[in-house]
Amino acid sequence: MKQFILITLIFSSLISKGQNLVLNPSFEDYYDCPRAMGLFHKNVKHWTIPNNGTTDYFNSCSEDMGFKNFNGYQKARTGKGYAGIYTYFKKDYREYIQGSLKSTLKRGKKYQVKFCISLAENSRFALKEFGMMMTSEKFNASKSKVNINAKHFAKRIPNLKYRPTFSKEFYNNDQEWIEISFTYTADGFENYFTIGNFNNNSDTKKSKARQTDYESFSYYYIDDVSIEPLEKEEETKIKAEPNLKANKVYTFKNVLFDFDKAELLEVSKAELNQLYKHLSKNSNLKIEIYGHTDNVGLTTRNQELSEQRAKAVEGYLISKGLSATKIKSFGFGSTQAISSNETEEGRLQNRRVTFKLIQS
Repeated sequence: MKQFILITLIFSSLISKGQNLVLNPSFEDYYDCPRAMGLFHKNVKHWTIPNNGTTDYFNSCSEDMGFKNFNGYQKARTGKGYAGIYTYFKKDYREYIQGSLKSTLKRGKKYQVKFCISLAENSRFALKEFGMMMTSEKFNASKSKVNINAKHFAKRIPNLKYRPTFSKEFYNNDQEWIEISFTYTADGFENYFTIGNFNNNSDTKKSKARQTDYESFSYYYIDDVSIEPLEKEEETKIKAEPNLKANKVYTFKNVLFDFDKAELLEVSKAELNQLYKHLSKNSNLKIEIYGHTDNVGLTTRNQELSEQRAKAVEGYLISKGLSATKIKSFGFGSTQAISSNETEEGRLQNRRVTFKLIQS
């Protein structure tokens, strides 16, 4: 596969220590101010829920769902927003948060995972274990409200990994934020992650935090989620000009989209900005953009999605100042696979956006 070398030669965007790969890590970006309970899913940007729970979103913009709320009082650790989940409730009811990564984790590389929690004041129980489930695609158990048995799924689903965390003490602090941190070694498929309690009630270690008038439950606020590489990678030598040749097809490395979406992720824009600079310096060049998908889903949807993603790249370059007469976009759906669609690694290579420079 021909790789897009513009970034490897000009833009040193290789992951380095201190770069958080979690999109919207402190829940500051949202569509609507939360006025009621259960408004986390599809409202907090780049975050979803993996089951049929009603995960909550708190933000100081709201009177009812602000820092003073139905389960207590807590200021955001960073900014104005944070999430809230039931980690223990009757009939194994559970809530989770599912986040997106800027780029796929690299196989064999070690990452530092951190997130901060605070026990809600109305909770009767405190827990001593949280878990993280890593997946290549968004996990979907939308018909279930009970705990996700990630340990069981990890044994039979190839691109799913479960990482529990254990504490000697119970997380019973309802005044301050507590940081949970652990090291994670990637398998190379990780694009999404889910945080919560994956055990059922009988397997959950809990301690009575206080006597309350409420039902027996455990509820935690969550803020500041980060996944950062531990080792700084060697940066490539920067050159003055990229060695891009006309009439050759190059593959973007960091032009990425959420699953089944055509909205450019923020991480994609740096690469496109560098491409725009190159085109600006070479006014004799035109460009064609090609969108591709894997074969998962309906053929008509894949064709539509490939066209939309190519069009998104075209639109971004035009918004930067490139003349619309110098760019065209095309979608090929799943018709031009460059790898096997039988494996996730192969499907990942097939989900790509490519381009070709044309001498005018």
